[in-house]
Amino acid sequence: MLNKSAAEAALSKAVSTGGDFAEIFYEDTRRSRISQTDDRIDTATTSRNHGAGLRVYKGVNSVYVHSNDTSAEGLMKLARQAAEAVGNEKVPACDVRLVGSVTPNIHEIKQLPMDVCGEKRAKLLADACKAAKAYSAEIAHVSCAQWDWEQHVTIANTEGLFKNDTRVYARMMVQAIASMNGENQTGHVGPGGMCGFELFETLVNPEEAGREAAREAVTMLHADLCPAGVMPVIIDGGFGGVIFHEACGHSLEASSVAFGNSEFCGKLGQQIASVKVTAIDDGTIPNYWGSENIDDEGTPTTRLVLIENGILKNYMIDRLNSRRMNMPVTGSARRQDYTFAPTSRMRNTYIAAGTDDESEIISSCADGLYAKQMGGGSVNPLTGEFNFAVSEGYLIKNGKVDRPVRGATLIGKGGQTIMKIDRVGKKMWMAQGMCGSSSGSVPTNVGQPMIRVTDMTVGGRK
Repeated sequence: MLNKSAAEAALSKAVSTGGDFAEIFYEDTRRSRISQTDDRIDTATTSRNHGAGLRVYKGVNSVYVHSNDTSAEGLMKLARQAAEAVGNEKVPACDVRLVGSVTPNIHEIKQLPMDVCGEKRAKLLADACKAAKAYSAEIAHVSCAQWDWEQHVTIANTEGLFKNDTRVYARMMVQAIASMNGENQTGHVGPGGMCGFELFETLVNPEEAGREAAREAVTMLHADLCPAGVMPVIIDGGFGGVIFHEACGHSLEASSVAFGNSEFCGKLGQQIASVKVTAIDDGTIPNYWGSENIDDEGTPTTRLVLIENGILKNYMIDRLNSRRMNMPVTGSARRQDYTFAPTSRMRNTYIAAGTDDESEIISSCADGLYAKQMGGGSVNPLTGEFNFAVSEGYLIKNGKVDRPVRGATLIGKGGQTIMKIDRVGKKMWMAQGMCGSSSGSVPTNVGQPMIRVTDMTVGGRK
């Protein structure tokens, strides 16, 4: 635990040369991971990450230092380093008095993963692997992993804040490779939550995960090459939301907006999307992968409407960028661990459910592409230009799903694409991922219902 008196002394020292705000982020995290390839366990590891980071503001500039020495002497050394980097002004001593407060926990944990024996973890992987292999003789290889971590943090600052929080995460991954005549295709699933080990006994069935990964791989193994062109595109829910996350979500983070590096700068109150689109970033959903109790600056988590019926309502804002933008914080500051300074990040980000019937969305599309599962891609937050792989796709002919196709990519610009959404389905669901940015890799959910974009450029084969 972070010693309160040591933190007070360090914070006072940190602002002794002209800084106007200082903050300590203390962390003690335990991690475990077990993985299996085909029928053999190949890794089983545990680790511990312990340390503290100290940040000082001077106006809209900041200094960040960190160390794994969290003793009173270690914290004071950090404070001196930060103070020296800020400047050499002589200012009146700052008498910091920290006041502890209880953080309400909205995420019930029934079984701490660290308390679960290795045999029980290994059975999860064995069940998933066996189910994937049994799906088809064309499944050549299966790899599975299960990992979890338990993070204890304390956040203290010169405004008197002193908060503790505990975050527990659990996740598994199954990847299946189907092979035929020298051709390989891959299927992947990766469910997780801000949960204990009960996740695998209530919400996630390892055998179903194995079969789903195998189904995707085998389906794509027998798929035709996707034709290229401009066409209507239907994108399914769950991980389909990665396009909004990457092509629009990052452009709504203050880390882009505050510096003018976003296509949505200065557009609050303006229409930036189809009236069909309402998009939300919500950290308050109990036990969801991207949820929190407090953010990594100690601000309570929020449910933030980003876009409402096409109108831009909010940006995601951390403390430092709130100074630059002269706007309030939104509980969006996140970081991978104590070695990173926090910045504005997404949590559970999704397009909200609409009113269109999913079967009508497909039947009303004469010809086009149905992107059932999305893969990775790249995006330029400044322009919103993106390029995403479709990991499982189908051609639509005469309003019906015709046949599977592979090798499809979706190419476009975020701001233009969300203006072209003319259908939004009734059922919304999410999928789990890790989002990388300047403050490291953090758990995020992406999601949406089935949506239809009137026309997109589809990369494939002519």
